[in-house]
Formats: sequence, C-alpha cells, structure tokens
Amino acid sequence: MVVAGCIGFVLSAAFFARSIRVICAVLRSVHELFWALIFLQFFGPSPLTGLLAIAVPYAAIFAKLFAEIAEETASPSAQVIPRSVDWVSRYLYVRLPDLWPHFKIYALYRLECGLRSSAILGFVGLPTLGYHLESAFLEGSYPEVSGLLILFYLLIASVHHWARPATIPLLCLAGLFLLPWNAYPFDMGNVLRFFAEDIVPSPLRDSGLSLSAALLGLWEWLGDLWSLQILPGAVSTIQVTMLALALTGILSLVLFPAISPLLINRSGRFLGNAGLIILRSTPEYLLAFMLLQFWGPSMLPAVVALALHNGAIIGHLVGRHTGQFAMRPDTPRRRLDRYFYEVLPRAYPQLLAYLFYRWEVIMRETAVFGMLGVATLGFYIDNAFSELRLDRAMLLIAVTAALNIGIDYLSRRVRAYARVGVTADTAA
Repeated sequence: MVVAGCIGFVLSAAFFARSIRVICAVLRSVHELFWALIFLQFFGPSPLTGLLAIAVPYAAIFAKLFAEIAEETASPSAQVIPRSVDWVSRYLYVRLPDLWPHFKIYALYRLECGLRSSAILGFVGLPTLGYHLESAFLEGSYPEVSGLLILFYLLIASVHHWARPATIPLLCLAGLFLLPWNAYPFDMGNVLRFFAEDIVPSPLRDSGLSLSAALLGLWEWLGDLWSLQILPGAVSTIQVTMLALALTGILSLVLFPAISPLLINRSGRFLGNAGLIILRSTPEYLLAFMLLQFWGPSMLPAVVALALHNGAIIGHLVGRHTGQFAMRPDTPRRRLDRYFYEVLPRAYPQLLAYLFYRWEVIMRETAVFGMLGVATLGFYIDNAFSELRLDRAMLLIAVTAALNIGIDYLSRRVRAYARVGVTADTAA
C-alpha cells in the first residue's frame, strides 16, 4: 500500500495527461488475482508476487482518485499565488495542505481494501489468510474457518488503531525483514521467455510456417477462442454483473435505514452498523467461495456475494449521508411513511451515484469468480493458466480489461446524464 500510494500520488499530479489516464485505466481494470497469476510466472508464490499484484492496480486507483479529489476540493489560497510560481511548488505548498486530509481518509479506506485483497491472494497459492481459509474449508474444519474469519474481522476492525503515521514505517520495516523475500529464487530467463515466447499466440511460434500460413492459423486460433471462450465468458460476466448490480440496488434500499438516525434509534443503529461492517469487510471472493460450498458452482453464489458486499457498502454510505438531512416541520411521524416520503426521495440521487460508482468494481469481481467455477471470463483464464496456455490467458485478461474500461466509461456517462456524482469525501 505504501508503494501504491507513493506511485499513485506522483501519477495524480500528472493525471491531466491523456497517456497517464489511459495507462492507469488499463492497469486498474485488471483484478489483483489476475495480476497475481501473471507475476507467479516470474517470482513464484513469493511476497514480491503479492506486493506487485496489489501495488500495480492500486497505484492506478490512487492516481485516479487523488486526481478527482484534487479537482473537487476548493483551494482559496491558490487564487492569490503569483502565476510565476512553478506548478510543483504550487501543488506541494498550496494545494497539498488542503488535499492531505482527504488523501489520508481515502488511503485508510484503500488499506482496508488491500487487506481484503491480500487475504484472497491465498486462493492462488500465496500463504495469506485466504490460503488457510480455503484449506480449512476443503478439509471440513469449520471451527478453524470460524476462528480465521473472526481473526480477519478483528484485523479489519482494528485498522484505525494500528495503521497510524507513527506505526506505518515500523510495519514496512517488519515486512522487509520478516517476509521470506529470498525463499524463491528469481530467474530472468522466466521473464524473457514469458514475453518472447509464452504470450505469443501459438500459431506465430512455428518459425517454419510462411507468413500467410501463420496469419491463417492466427485467424483460426482467434476464431476458436472467440466462439468457445471469449463470447460465452463475456456474456456470462455481463449477466452476473447486471443481476448483481440490480440486487445491490435493492439491498441498498433495504439496508441503509439500519444506520440512519432518522429511522432507527441508537441501539438499533449499533446492531445495524455491526451487521454492515461484517458484510462489507468480507471479500466478495471469500463470500462467494463459502456460498459455493452450499449451493454449488452456479451464478447464484456470485450474484448474492456481490450484492451483499456492495449493498452493505452503499447502505453504510447512504445511511451516513441521511444523518446530514434537516427534518422538515411536517415530517411524518410513522417511520415507514418517513422512509418513503421524506428520507428515500432525498437520499435516492446519492444512492444512484454510489451504485453506478460501484458498477466497475462489480464487473472486476465478477470476472475473477470464474476461478471458483462460475462460467465467467475468469473460468477460462484460470484454465488457460492451469494448462500453461499463457497466450490465451493474456488475451482473455485483455478482454476483461476492455469490458471494465467500457463499464467505467458508461458509468461516468450515466452519472453525468443523471446529474449525480460522488464527492471527494464520499469517494473516500
């Protein structure tokens, strides 16, 4: 997270450049699990694989959000600075003091996301909590599963206490000295072979073929991949995404009253907040894995897991947002009437903004659910990696990235059309 935050901070200052925006869009559109599968080819199940798998997409996310926060945060002092002052000094000494509180809030939230990502990296072989959770589930050791989940919830709940400016350098030093960085030897030949041979489409590897024969083989290779994997995988990914998005919206409407001070008393809000914390702290991938044990490999566990996690996040944000409403003198006394005729109409635009804001996240998570057996694009990507057909895997990952970029663009257009947006504070 420190590496991602530093790189994202630097990139955010130059986010006005189209090339930087495009690079960041591509990097953040690939899920951490897919990055982990790629880096496993170079470094094996080492800490460096986990570090890069999280740092690469998160740096791009940091760059985008830091740049958006900078655009939305007013800085009155910037108006009185002479134009002769260079932009680096203007940014560091004038803009950054106003932006820093928002950056810290968002960085802490992103740290919680990083903890969830670190946990699920165990499902591809890294020895994090997810690795032990998967092993305990497969062995039927459910008391151990419960203990690991409680430990994970405590880790998330206590992040505000141990992730402080004074402790972060100590944690980084501990990671440098305690993690087994040298346990897995690095071979530069693996990197060269990956780029020069492994990801080259198989019809182009045979040097004995003529150019026309190689192009014909490439066309047939792409056609088979399109009809047998890309098209069905993309259709299933979009189906699960849209079903999860719709169910997320419905659950958000049901869940946000649980912590709204206008609808629930203090003791009720305490219980509601505890439930939402558990739901939003559980990674979608882990939640889907648990549901798959009961319902089998189908779209239903993926849809329900995505809806529960994202519905809890949006319900928490909207519930907090309703606490800022000033009640009118003629507000209905009955809670049900107050919900439908007073609170919901005023909270609905912000709920829509959050829902479309999470659309891209839902799509990214949907793709990786294929690694659990759901027939999304991740199912074919996982098979390609298992069969060491890395050329197919990279093309399928590129398709998922293109879908995520398309959803992100469509989401921004819908939010602009509906005139709803996410402010700097609510994004954090």
